[in-house]
Amino acid sequence: MKPFLPLLLAALTGAAAPTSALALEPFVANYEVFNGGKALGDATMQVKPEGGGRWRIDLDIRAEHGMMSLAGAAAQQTTVFDVVGDAYRPLSQKMVRKVLFSKRVIDGNYDWNQRSAQWTGDVKEHRRKPIPLQDGDMSGLLINLAVVRDAQPGKTLSYRFVDSGRARPHQYVVQQELEGVKIDDMSFNAMRVNRVQSGSEETSIWVVDGVPTPVRILQREDGQDTYDLRLVEYKGVNEQ
Repeated sequence: MKPFLPLLLAALTGAAAPTSALALEPFVANYEVFNGGKALGDATMQVKPEGGGRWRIDLDIRAEHGMMSLAGAAAQQTTVFDVVGDAYRPLSQKMVRKVLFSKRVIDGNYDWNQRSAQWTGDVKEHRRKPIPLQDGDMSGLLINLAVVRDAQPGKTLSYRFVDSGRARPHQYVVQQELEGVKIDDMSFNAMRVNRVQSGSEETSIWVVDGVPTPVRILQREDGQDTYDLRLVEYKGVNEQ
């Protein structure tokens, strides 16, 4: 699975107007996951406070259909972070991927005192080198939260993705017109946010006013749908 699945995996994010980072609240969101247009399984995204001013965002994807289900495929990603001004600042990261009898684990540490991030575990050798940190750097999961917070029709959003031993700029454009989307039996007007990037990959995130998580995340390659997360339900801290 690719790190977008961190945008899910990497990355999973609405608001019609920007909100303050202080408005961050705990929630649990459940998704249906499709691969190539076929049902793959379920995913859960959760944001919760960790104490001491720290927060945690988790994304857990479980294959429940087809060969990947028989192989016991699953992927989890976690980022622990704090909020500095209006920035979601990553502090640590863990990624776990399971297939059959194999298990891969990658750990990341964001040291803001040394302004350096580094990953260990089952990560390629060239991605083990320290990456200098810049103000505003985020993991893929945190970028999804930032897109939800920042999206406005017609706006361009710019972030720096620092995740799994890589650093690269991410730019998104929010479409001017709203699109209709369905969540269970309900319909909403959503902002479609498209990542601007070169090559064959495309990423789109749908954001709905008042919903703290993406209502849909779609990745396409060479014009074909690959991974597609569609929100089924979410609960805020006061509803659990």
